[in-house]
Amino acid sequence: MTSTVRTLRTASALAAAVLFAAVETNAQQALTPAANQGRLTARRSLATSKEVSGRRPQSAGLHALDVDTARSALLYVPVGYRADRPAPLVVMLHGAGGHPQRVLDYVTTLADSTGVILLAPKSAGMTWDVVRGRYGADVAFIDRLVSHVFSQYGVDTTRVAIGGFSDGATYALSVGITNGDLFTHVIAFSPGFMVPAAQRGEPRLFVSHGTKDQVLSIDACSRQIVRRLRSSGYDVTYREFAGGHTVPPPIAREAFLWLTK
Repeated sequence: MTSTVRTLRTASALAAAVLFAAVETNAQQALTPAANQGRLTARRSLATSKEVSGRRPQSAGLHALDVDTARSALLYVPVGYRADRPAPLVVMLHGAGGHPQRVLDYVTTLADSTGVILLAPKSAGMTWDVVRGRYGADVAFIDRLVSHVFSQYGVDTTRVAIGGFSDGATYALSVGITNGDLFTHVIAFSPGFMVPAAQRGEPRLFVSHGTKDQVLSIDACSRQIVRRLRSSGYDVTYREFAGGHTVPPPIAREAFLWLTK
């Protein structure tokens, strides 16, 4: 894989700088250096049998997490989950003006059929930090959430993904590539652009986009993104479909089967 971060950033970074306002300086300075650089510090090694047996049983279904009282996050535990059988984890990110429940609506049924744990945070603003200008509070929040899930659930460390729709897909690509030493897979449904702070690891990527998308043009967005990713050496599965700014159920299903196969 090449290390040409500039290839991934050029047009996307300019677009972000022109279209979106920066995060407030005071809030930025209060964050850790890692968060300011788009980095997650959460890591998990394989649990020992003693650690697994010591975990309290976790019920299947939807759970509200109180990691941060200022905003919400939802966790969905699939039917049949067992702590002694590590499950894939997907951090799912909503689009601009969205909500965790809305993005989960696309994939909850798939989580049950594929055994995937879903983690859906809420952005601090109308959209994610780097889309507004720079990394910061949202990265830090996701880092705390992922650390919490790692401490409470059996997670398959070979299938830790970040994904999203629209602005959430833009953020998933950006954070996933920046933290490719944590995220093994990235799922981007109809992304707009990407602004990774660096290239680390070699996450596999799944990108989809509607050919009739009137919100984010496929020509200006995914077709350019996929070309840059492939030229930088990434393994990209790319799907175009005849439709608009949405996630068709067959596309979502393919993405989850791709993750879990």
